[in-house]
Amino acid sequence: MDAKPLDFDAVILAGGRSVRLGGVPKQSMTYDGDTLLHRAVAAAGGARAVVVVGAGLGNLPAGILSCREEPPFSGPAAAIAAGLATLQTTGGSSARMTLVLACDMPNVRPAVAALRKALEAGGTAATPDGVVAVSEDGRRQQLVAFYSTDALQRSVAELAAKGSLINGSVRSLLASLDVQPVAVPAGSTADVDTWDDAAALGVAGPEPLSGFRSSAAADDLGGRA
Repeated sequence: MDAKPLDFDAVILAGGRSVRLGGVPKQSMTYDGDTLLHRAVAAAGGARAVVVVGAGLGNLPAGILSCREEPPFSGPAAAIAAGLATLQTTGGSSARMTLVLACDMPNVRPAVAALRKALEAGGTAATPDGVVAVSEDGRRQQLVAFYSTDALQRSVAELAAKGSLINGSVRSLLASLDVQPVAVPAGSTADVDTWDDAAALGVAGPEPLSGFRSSAAADDLGGRA
C-alpha cells in the first residue's frame, strides 16, 4: 500500500544579516544557475502553501507568499512566528505539518525528501511533534525539519507570553517539542555562512538583477498557495 502524501505548509527563512558575508543576502547567491532561495522553494515542492520570510526577495514565483518579521532582524523565532501568522491568513485549515527551512543550503532537497519519506512511512505515532534532519556529523539541523503545526503554534504563543519571542533563538522556540531525528544524505545540509563555505560548495555571489529564473518550482505547489 502506498504511503499517504504528506500534508504540509512551508516557512522559508531568508531574513538574516549575513554578517560573515559582508551583508550580501544569502538568498540572492547562486548555485547551478539558480538563486539559493529558488532552490529552497523547489525543495518545498508539494507544500499546500509556502511563505518566505525576509526582505529583498526578488521576483517570487506566482503563489509564493512573503512577509517580514517585526521588527526586522529580530531573529529566527520571530521569523518563524511571522511565517506561521501569514500562512493563517491564506484561508482554510492549516496543514498538519510545517516545513521550516533556511534558505542557505544549496543541496537541501535530498534532506527534505528524506524527512518526508520518514513521515509518510511512519505516520506520527512515534514522532508526535515532527522530524528533524541530522547531518553526517551528528548535528541536529533545526532549520531543516517538519514540525507539527499545532505544536509549533503553541510554542510561538508560549514564547510570546514570556516576552521572549523577539530576538529569541530557534533552540528556545523548539525546546518543548518532541521531534524524531532522521539521518539525511551527506552534504545535504551544508550551508553558506562565510565566503569560504561558498567557495567550497561552488556558490557564487548574487547576479545583477538576480531573482527567480523561472516559476517552475511553483508548479509543484498545490491548493491554497
